[in-house]
Amino acid sequence: MFKKIAAVMAVIMGMAIAMPALAQGVNHKIVFHVDENDPKLMNMTLNNVQNVTNYFESIGDTVEIQVVAYGPGLNMYRADTSPVADRIATMSLEIENLTFAACGNTLRKMEAKAGGPVELLAEAELVPSGVVTIVLLQEAGWSYVRP
Repeated sequence: MFKKIAAVMAVIMGMAIAMPALAQGVNHKIVFHVDENDPKLMNMTLNNVQNVTNYFESIGDTVEIQVVAYGPGLNMYRADTSPVADRIATMSLEIENLTFAACGNTLRKMEAKAGGPVELLAEAELVPSGVVTIVLLQEAGWSYVRP
């Protein structure tokens, strides 16, 4: 049993030492997926964005990030109800290459249900479909994260 634990620890330590050396100078591309109207999930997503950005910048890498919201997750970008509007505004100014993508399909359904326009945060960029955006980014080599 001790040998197995020691072997696992050796692998983990080796990865921790090798990770910075492997990644230096790389441009990472990451898409984060939000499809729930849950402030904890929204904040966790933004925490992940900040942590990933800090890590890659600390080792000299660059990172492009898109946060794609659709379905109930589009509430993350609603100007009237977003629980994370202030964080999004701040992060969009502080983090280069960070995009907030809003699903056009979901927005149309929200507006039909509301009987009129639904205003999104200025930082949100409308895309035709959140799901299609995620698929296309993955096909283009982007890493997918669903917090």
